[in-house]
Amino acid sequence: MKIAVATIGKDVTSEISPRSGRSKFYLIFNEKGDLIDVISNPFSRGGGGAGFGVAKMLADKGVNIVIGRQVGENMETILNTRGLKYCEMTGSAKDAVAQVIAGEEGISD
Repeated sequence: MKIAVATIGKDVTSEISPRSGRSKFYLIFNEKGDLIDVISNPFSRGGGGAGFGVAKMLADKGVNIVIGRQVGENMETILNTRGLKYCEMTGSAKDAVAQVIAGEEGISD
């Protein structure tokens, strides 16, 4: 299992980004909560379609669950189409991942 968290910074203590599609970074964690990859989001700036691009990028990386503060309608649609689950949370990336792993947070699909 891989968990992607939309963040404003590059480390595990970074806050979850207010806008998932436009977050500066995505931190990828494994099922144990270990940080395994940091992705600079190429869709953080520019025109429309960020949600679609991010969802494809994360699916291509083998991500199963996406965590963000707010998942927009377009991003939600493409996440569902690609079979990725998501949950909307606040706080640090590390704490959010720990909650998801522990099953304390509801995950939408």
